[in-house]
Amino acid sequence: MRESVYNYLNTFEPFDMFGLEHIVALIAALAFIIVLPLYAKRNLNEQVQHRLGMVIGWLVFGNYIVWVGLEAIAGTFDIKQHLPVHLCRFTNLAIPLVMVWRSYLVYEILFFWGLSAMLQASFSPDIAAGFPHFHYFRFWIGHQGVILALIYATVVYRIRPTFKSLIKSFIALNIFLVFAVIVNMLIDANYFWICGKPVNHIGERIPTLLDYLGPWPWYILTAEFVALAHFLLAYSPFYFMNKRNRLKK
Repeated sequence: MRESVYNYLNTFEPFDMFGLEHIVALIAALAFIIVLPLYAKRNLNEQVQHRLGMVIGWLVFGNYIVWVGLEAIAGTFDIKQHLPVHLCRFTNLAIPLVMVWRSYLVYEILFFWGLSAMLQASFSPDIAAGFPHFHYFRFWIGHQGVILALIYATVVYRIRPTFKSLIKSFIALNIFLVFAVIVNMLIDANYFWICGKPVNHIGERIPTLLDYLGPWPWYILTAEFVALAHFLLAYSPFYFMNKRNRLKK
């Protein structure tokens, strides 16, 4: 069994960035992110809405667990590569706290992480395997699934971020950064792309926004300002909605 799983995980057609399989994935994800929350809000009762939210949350959570499990079975699990010390993986594990238990604090933090980091990653996927390989699907579930979950929580559960939420999320991001630095130092890894720019799961460099933010280590500092700009952009619809509501009173 180990050999079969190993061969499967390491045998694939290469992913074509901005090719058909990339564009279709983006369009399909956008359709799900728009249609599913609106359908649930308009057509499902509260109990079914919550059940569907739980399914989304556990699907994203399980996606990471299954991947790590397969790597362990194949004998290729590596603490330098597979720990949840990348933002997306940590978010995968935390998302049930929002979707199942409706933790507002976790929502506040993940909302801005999800609508910035996950969205950015979708345009520069760090995968080598193309459709229909497991790595292809686990990437899209692990990233677009987070965005779907957060939009679902916002639309269906009627949870809303505030400006204080933005501040909390940015502080949490930097706490996570410090945590990743410590882990990298202890095990000589490159989590959160702190010690070098992104590579895919077979070690190939991939083009990302970080390529435009300067050399190491300066891109880390520049990325702080980019992240803050993304957070402000994610909050802007709520700012204008709140402003409009105040004017109506």
